Amino acid sequence: MERRQFDRFADEYMALHARNIAVTGEPPEYFHEYKIRYLQKILDDKGYPSGNLRILDFGTGVGNSVPFFRKYFRDCELVCTDVSERSLEVARRRFGNCASYVLFEGQTLPFRSKSFDLAFTACVFHHIPAVEHVGLLHEIHRVLVPGGHLFLYEHNPLNPLTVRAVRTCEFDDDAILIRSSVMRERLRRAGYSRTSVRYCVFFPKFLRSLRILEPWLASVAIGAQYCVVGTVTDQG
Repeated sequence: MERRQFDRFADEYMALHARNIAVTGEPPEYFHEYKIRYLQKILDDKGYPSGNLRILDFGTGVGNSVPFFRKYFRDCELVCTDVSERSLEVARRRFGNCASYVLFEGQTLPFRSKSFDLAFTACVFHHIPAVEHVGLLHEIHRVLVPGGHLFLYEHNPLNPLTVRAVRTCEFDDDAILIRSSVMRERLRRAGYSRTSVRYCVFFPKFLRSLRILEPWLASVAIGAQYCVVGTVTDQG
């Protein structure tokens, strides 16, 4: 999707998204919070310190993750970047000084090397041509400190309900879904020394009593989404 298309959808994104996922029984906020809460759990499992982190939200859109970063990482410094200037304006209007909002021109991130502890990106790369993925992932790698992590969420093309939701979504008309194995290999090519995949978002609201099982299903490739975690151990 071109930048002008993202700008066009910025003001109506939330309503379109809510309509598109209505079949799940959950509002969009449930899924935005899910990702940040899941991220925190992964860090806890790794024994990674969660205080005073500098976090990059790559492709933040209209800022839907911002309040949940503030909830789960209260003392973090959060920097949101996106190619859509209009989306950043909407995010700034919604959440003000809860984060910094920086326009990304599409190639080089406007940050110095080794300046972030964590990077987060949610359902962004399926909008980006595949030939650009490794370069962008390497650019995110550049701005992470040694020992830092990238958490990359994407839709799972092996889940038929996910595929249907994407095909019927107006702002996903350019989406090319990516298998987790392909995305994991692209992280490796971009220089991440350790990578892992976890599947998530298994049960709609009417089966919410089963969500307690999700930690044990992380290796089962039927979740609606997946998270690839890449760790920086060598800045080269």
